[in-house]
Amino acid sequence: MIVGILLAAGAGRRFGGDKLLAKVADGLCVAELSAARLAPTVDRLIAVVRPGNDALAERLAQAGAEVMPCPTAHEGMGASLAFGVRQAPDADGWLIALADMPLVATDDIRRVADALRAGAAIALPVAGDRRGHPVGFSRHFFDELTALGGDAGARALLQRHAAAITPVPVADAGTWLDLDTADDLAALRQQASAQSPKK
Repeated sequence: MIVGILLAAGAGRRFGGDKLLAKVADGLCVAELSAARLAPTVDRLIAVVRPGNDALAERLAQAGAEVMPCPTAHEGMGASLAFGVRQAPDADGWLIALADMPLVATDDIRRVADALRAGAAIALPVAGDRRGHPVGFSRHFFDELTALGGDAGARALLQRHAAAITPVPVADAGTWLDLDTADDLAALRQQASAQSPKK
């Protein structure tokens, strides 16, 4: 069983508000589009949100996610990631996705998930010399993932276990555009305008 962990607990300080509720395409907000692309590739989808962010929680629940408010979300991405993984301790692996990257193609996400199902210890998409998202971890890394904290995410873990990484080649690094500024939102809308979430 591969569980998707959608990290949606950021404060959006650089954006100047809750960027995950910004509308992108087809009436969907950023987080909904991210969830829609991730959901078909995993056996269970958990969305980690900040406590009290009821509007976002409702949207993600409607998108089919199990919404889990993280009491330590203010500590950063590492804390949210660790919390999310702890909600599914019986998983065979976890696919860690960022809610502010709504353009990642479902086909690319599925290939990373399939690499985990085929026995990869760690799997991540690669385009040229760039690494992207989402990143998949097998159950072997449960203890290390749940020990994460702060805002560094799993970067140090990836460095420590570089030899265990299975690269999954994908064609377009442009889909890894994340949302930090109003200009990013304009670019996301432009790229998303001609497409709906791929099933």
